Amino acid sequence: MTDPAAAERIRLDITSNDVVLYMKGTPVFPQCGFSAQAIQILSMLGVKFKGVDVLSDPSLRQGIKDFSSWPTIPQLYIKGEFVGGCDIMREMFQSGELQKTLTDKNVPFEAHQKTG
Repeated sequence: MTDPAAAERIRLDITSNDVVLYMKGTPVFPQCGFSAQAIQILSMLGVKFKGVDVLSDPSLRQGIKDFSSWPTIPQLYIKGEFVGGCDIMREMFQSGELQKTLTDKNVPFEAHQKTG
């Protein structure tokens, strides 16, 4: 059962920020490989995002899973909409769908595309 305060905090975070990544650790010091990969993808795109450390608050750690009905962390939200976890982010990035989603939602980013 989600703590009502945690659910309200999640709602506030995802409506107040264009891009939010619920993760283990912080953007500077991720605490799991999947969170590190998610940060790397967002960094390669030059997307400004809010990183939320779920390890610092057990009610938030469970709350985000209940909120999204998604069992794993990290979780990416763009303009209040749940996008997915690390694997989905990676697939979307590689196909260009993540960049298209950011563009469609008017989220500024600086894609560093590989050339050649």
